[in-house]
Amino acid sequence: MALSGLIRVMEKAARKAGQRLRRDFGEVEHLQVSRKGPADFVSKADKMAERTIWDELRAARPEWGFLMEEGGEIEGDPDKPRFIIDPLDGTSNFLHSIPHFAVSIAVQEPKLDGSGWGDIVAGVIYQPVTDETFWAEKSRGAWLHDRRLRVSARRHLDEALIATGMPFAGHGDTRTWTRIYQAIGPNVAGIRRFGSAALDLAWVAAGRYEGFWEQGLKPWDSAAGCLLVREAGGFVSDFRGRSLPICDAEVLAGNDALHSRLHKLLAGSLKD
Repeated sequence: MALSGLIRVMEKAARKAGQRLRRDFGEVEHLQVSRKGPADFVSKADKMAERTIWDELRAARPEWGFLMEEGGEIEGDPDKPRFIIDPLDGTSNFLHSIPHFAVSIAVQEPKLDGSGWGDIVAGVIYQPVTDETFWAEKSRGAWLHDRRLRVSARRHLDEALIATGMPFAGHGDTRTWTRIYQAIGPNVAGIRRFGSAALDLAWVAAGRYEGFWEQGLKPWDSAAGCLLVREAGGFVSDFRGRSLPICDAEVLAGNDALHSRLHKLLAGSLKD
């Protein structure tokens, strides 16, 4: 599948930021002697990557708005789409020299009636260390470079590998996560926590995982990944089963056969 002009612009921005992140990642291990030094270095790398992406996208689509992890919301023409950007998803991995992090860029269209934001219509997730570009456009499918992606064909929970994000250091609802884990864990082949929601969703789209759940994300964590899963033939919903343009506060993704079974287990675990 040939890249559209929009995806080319997004991939170029992601790759340019990724080059900087890949270079900076090689320096992190030399800063581990200082408690403060690595965190400051990673924060700077995060902000510089976001600025690189913003500069590239702003030059290509000057009338569009932005929603960014570091820079917040920058309004554009209300009749034009906006970019949703996470310049470094997997910050803790980056900080600890774990080569599992990504750049995530999505495009969201305004609703036709002017009442807010609507569908995600394009997404790029770029993993700098492996040089993998996952991308999707609404109604054009999901792709890894030029290879079409499809969700896993596994149909049985006991064969399914499920990804998740766990509460940490005062962030997240430990009680809810534990109840969900106790319901899903015994029924599946394994649970994985790799530390990048964007890549978890991309990997569901690529058939590497059969499903994923997490709470407490932000739009920039999941916007591109939600589109990838859907365009690869999977389903994404919140914990109530609602299919929203961006599922971030609650995310349950799965292949076409197992999403409903995972949702049944998850919903059952949360009943009082």
